[in-house]
Amino acid sequence: MISIKHFKATNILFKQFKILSHRLHSEVRVRFAPSPTGQLHLGGLRTALYNYLFAKSKKGKFLLRIEDTDQTRLVSGATKLLIDDLLWAGINIDEGPNFGGNYGPYIQSERLHIYKENMRKLLENGSAYHCFCTERRLEMLRKEAMRTRQIPRYDNKCRHLSPQKVMQLLGKGTPSCIRFKLTSHEDPLQDLIYGPVQHNVSENEGDPVILKSDEYPTYHFANVVDDHLMGITHVFRGVEWQISTTKHLLLYKAFGWQPPQYGHLPLLVNADGTKLSKRQGDIGILHFRNKGYSPIALLNYIVSAGGGFTRDQFAKPQIYNIDELAAQFNIENVNSHPSRLNPELLDAFNRLELIRLINNESTLPILIDHVKNLIKETYPNEQNLDLNTAHIEYVLRWSSKRITFLKELTSAKLSFLWVKPSNFSTKDISTAQIEKLRDVLQSLEFSKDNLSNAIKLFAVKEELNFALLMKNLRSILSGLKEGPGVAEMMDILGKDVVVQRLENMLQNEQLQKTKAIR
Repeated sequence: MISIKHFKATNILFKQFKILSHRLHSEVRVRFAPSPTGQLHLGGLRTALYNYLFAKSKKGKFLLRIEDTDQTRLVSGATKLLIDDLLWAGINIDEGPNFGGNYGPYIQSERLHIYKENMRKLLENGSAYHCFCTERRLEMLRKEAMRTRQIPRYDNKCRHLSPQKVMQLLGKGTPSCIRFKLTSHEDPLQDLIYGPVQHNVSENEGDPVILKSDEYPTYHFANVVDDHLMGITHVFRGVEWQISTTKHLLLYKAFGWQPPQYGHLPLLVNADGTKLSKRQGDIGILHFRNKGYSPIALLNYIVSAGGGFTRDQFAKPQIYNIDELAAQFNIENVNSHPSRLNPELLDAFNRLELIRLINNESTLPILIDHVKNLIKETYPNEQNLDLNTAHIEYVLRWSSKRITFLKELTSAKLSFLWVKPSNFSTKDISTAQIEKLRDVLQSLEFSKDNLSNAIKLFAVKEELNFALLMKNLRSILSGLKEGPGVAEMMDILGKDVVVQRLENMLQNEQLQKTKAIR
């Protein structure tokens, strides 16, 4: 009878064989591996995006792996929010939790048996060892290092325990972790973005823990095992992990595995050069979503700071969809210096994306439906709304170069666009004069200047007080006492709606007269 342990070990070997044969086909496989400790922010989205663009440009696969081995920092619901943000941004997941794939599980806490099996290999080949040092002893080492103004580091004491002593302590149930033996035989990292990079970690650090006493692996160990078993060919992550990559290369060497190629993305910084911080409430992706930015605008904003494309830096900003970005992407063009974000560009990109959506026959109806929903949400108790499709399309085209967010169209000062007036104040102008003005406007080419001149001439011809005429027109067209200038308001509404609202006023007057006769 085959034991569960033997079955799992055999399964791991089978997966490794599949990966080796898979690599013969040279399929590019990248991964985004966040920890579910909070919401996705700009830095994380940039990492996911560059991995995705690289994979898509090479016709490869993009994997999502959830690294939740630090159980003390987990945030409930964070994984779902991470996935929602990625999908909202247009980053499609080929393999990952609930997305399928042959190399799962894709959540590290579900892979503990895999880590234990591979940990045994390092213990057997002498690359790792049990460490029985107590937290008290480690704290004493830290304090002594601080007293002598040295960098705290583990002194590798348990590396030198005899096999007999190790067995004795394990037999007694002495708590232990497992550490990896750092060696000075380190090859330079050939960073795809920074070029050759040398970090001699064995001279500056003690042997790192790779399996904690709670039997959960540390980031370094789980990262290497998962990348290998999942067939990852390229790793793109933040430059803060560059020093750690030396440890990862040593782990690959200890296993006898071929490492993936590494590229480290430079820091994403504010416009003034200061580092982005998760504590900034305005760098979370949810913040940008709630404010009304489109995903395409946000992606273009991110890549505008980090390079990766051949573009004229003095040319006007252009908006590209994710397929176009992938087609243009070249990892060799990614900058190695900190990437400065320019918030003004984000608004510019959002305006460009709005214009693109409005001018696209397939996306315009979707945009119109979205505006209808915004209007209904803004005026939930209003029964007399103008939700005519042609009217909304006209307003969208008028506003395309004037607004940054669609929700600006439902601001209080533009309520006249959607709320049709029902109470009219027309005591200073007769229905006959309204009919004459309607006929004048129907034959007029609408523009703010044309309208202003035409209304002035009409007031003179009809011997009307111009100020009172404008006051009455404002009431007829909007039901408001203040707002944009009347000529501007009429220009925004457009000829069809202006004429229709004048007709509504005339019909209302006729209805009132009929009721009075009865």
